[in-house]
Amino acid sequence: MTEQSAPTKTISDFEAKLDKADQAVASFERDDRTLSHLVRGFLRSYPTSIPALILIASIGAFGVLGKNFFTPGTLSLVLQQVTLTGMVAIAQTVVILTAGIDLSVGEIMVFSSMIMGKLAVYTGVPTAIAILIGMGFAGAMGALNGALITYVRLPAFIVTLGTLGIFRALKLWYTQSETVRAVDVEHNSPFLLWFGNAWNVRGFDITYGGIALIVLAIVVWYMLNRTAWGRHVHAIGDEPDSAMLSGVNTNWTLVSVYSFAGLVCGFAAWVAIGRVGSATPIGFETMNLDSITAVVIGGTSLFGGRGSIIGSVLGAMIVGVFSTGLSLAGVDDYWQLFATGWLVVIAVAIDQWLRRASQ
Repeated sequence: MTEQSAPTKTISDFEAKLDKADQAVASFERDDRTLSHLVRGFLRSYPTSIPALILIASIGAFGVLGKNFFTPGTLSLVLQQVTLTGMVAIAQTVVILTAGIDLSVGEIMVFSSMIMGKLAVYTGVPTAIAILIGMGFAGAMGALNGALITYVRLPAFIVTLGTLGIFRALKLWYTQSETVRAVDVEHNSPFLLWFGNAWNVRGFDITYGGIALIVLAIVVWYMLNRTAWGRHVHAIGDEPDSAMLSGVNTNWTLVSVYSFAGLVCGFAAWVAIGRVGSATPIGFETMNLDSITAVVIGGTSLFGGRGSIIGSVLGAMIVGVFSTGLSLAGVDDYWQLFATGWLVVIAVAIDQWLRRASQ
């Protein structure tokens, strides 16, 4: 009995002395209320605030420095220039949200426009059917990218860099490097030019293509933020393994993302014909980089999971404002590229800063 009561006595003595123990607990100074944390928290909650502020500041600066910047003609030109870049940037945004990239979007758009133009103008296919065929081929080209990335397990950068050359070669073979002339388009298939029409409001031209950009942005925004497909896209960009374990069909979703991006580029091809008035196989050669630039400046993370359709459209507008404003100021083209390049570097630096804050 004595041996059994000893441990009990020891425990009782220990508990009796607890009241005399130090009652202080560890404390940590809160640093989440500093200005840096508050700014980062705001920017992560409202990612479109950065491109919106940059756009407002750039418009104000060029409006002060350039005498002709705020004229209706100049502002109309800016909006017309960013229409195609904004549409392709929307397609690029959906891809980058999955932590991927598509370097072939510009070639898909141009190839699709040539298919539409040649079928409708020279082959006699009804224009509406030619447009649907062109968009169908664009979606198929995007699906090819998605299938190679998903099922063959190749990096998106390498796949789309390869298909960039493949689509370009096929485009030149199909067209024999010949342009579908504006006079032929206007005579044989004027419906291809529909998005080039515009309303004139006090000297300000509002093109149907510009309206289509706004509608497209709203539709894709809704798809990404109010549908299960959009939630799956964000989940794959955040953590693909976790998305798969939670029941997301990651393979199908990735293929659908690249297919949808191709379809958007096909729609942009129709708008491009209306914008230019013709279809040329050597046009829009910088569209790939322009779309990535707009997406990055618009606040979409290159690491996936975080981004905004509205931000990408604002990013395209920023590029257009800088290009037009610097041109009106008489700045040489290479300095325009210099300024745009720094915008991209700064945008990526801000993205990295925000990512470190969340870790």
